[in-house]
Amino acid sequence: MIVRRFTSHRSTRLTSEGLQFLFFTMAVGIAAINTGNNLFYLLLSMMLSIILVSGIVAEYCLRGLEFHRHLPDVLFANELATATLVVKNRKTRFPSISLNLFDVCDGQDIDRGLIIRELSPGASTLLSYPLVAARRGQLRLDGVRVTTSFPFGLFLKKAYFPVQGEVVVCPEIRPLADEILQDLLAAGQEHTAHRKGYGSDLYNLRLYQAGDDSRAIHWVTTARTSKLTIRETEAESQRRASIYLSLQAPESHGTEFEEAVTYTASLVHHLAIRGYHLQLTTDSSRSSFGQGNAHRFDLLRMLAFCEQREPHADIRPETEWFTEPQDTENSGALIVVRPWHGAEVPRSAGPALLIDPETFLGATYAM
Repeated sequence: MIVRRFTSHRSTRLTSEGLQFLFFTMAVGIAAINTGNNLFYLLLSMMLSIILVSGIVAEYCLRGLEFHRHLPDVLFANELATATLVVKNRKTRFPSISLNLFDVCDGQDIDRGLIIRELSPGASTLLSYPLVAARRGQLRLDGVRVTTSFPFGLFLKKAYFPVQGEVVVCPEIRPLADEILQDLLAAGQEHTAHRKGYGSDLYNLRLYQAGDDSRAIHWVTTARTSKLTIRETEAESQRRASIYLSLQAPESHGTEFEEAVTYTASLVHHLAIRGYHLQLTTDSSRSSFGQGNAHRFDLLRMLAFCEQREPHADIRPETEWFTEPQDTENSGALIVVRPWHGAEVPRSAGPALLIDPETFLGATYAM
């Protein structure tokens, strides 16, 4: 068991230079045996010593290494992020030289371009590299593969270090064009509480009164009327919208389903940064209404793990995301995104906006 575990974490293979050197060694050995010349025996012993020393030194370069991985708290599909890897040489006498590092994911070595020329005994170094996730879901990195061909380049020595790392990959966020956002926001105007408060939209213009904040002066109107005018903003705390994503789609509609998830994530992102109270509902989960960055990331994590379901399949609620019964009287506007025309659409007492595949597949995105 110990031997099997050691061999699974260690491997050695000949390089092209090492293969040529081995052939020359065999040729010198044959010449020494055939001729009995002491010089050939001396040369043979030197070449064998080089092979032995090469294996021992390479093994010592890979021993005593310690790794710590740091990943971002959350990733977005197809968006560049930065990951870091801390490498420490715990040996007290010998350095580690000429190391190449690879991420191991699903048994595959991924080259990040990480190279350590020399790591002194007891020293550590921090390596940063770009990380891009191609698809949403859970990104799991199993470990780190370290290779070295030091000192003579005859052998490529590999060592595997189990350094696990997991991060949630949210769907890609695309910048929606202004005309699309205006159409989407229009569905929720009836559920906006038009009252004075802290916000960004205009609520009212009135004359300046003693004690008013000078930062609220509306200079355009003041210049036109020659009267000091105050701009009152509309409270955004009551903007509410409920987004429903249907998970039902035939297997042939995989592309449409992924585009629907991406479009829904973009809606969540753009409405959330505008101060909306949002609720996200799918066929198997439902969030509570909320506002702010923490709630926005919770909704995006929900979308990260959405799975396509066959039509009319038995879908059980996921207790992790399913909350208390929905308050239909105060749910705001309903935005329904469905990847397939045959998917059922929930009923709504208020205004509703239906987004079909033609809408999000042909959507224009801001550049």
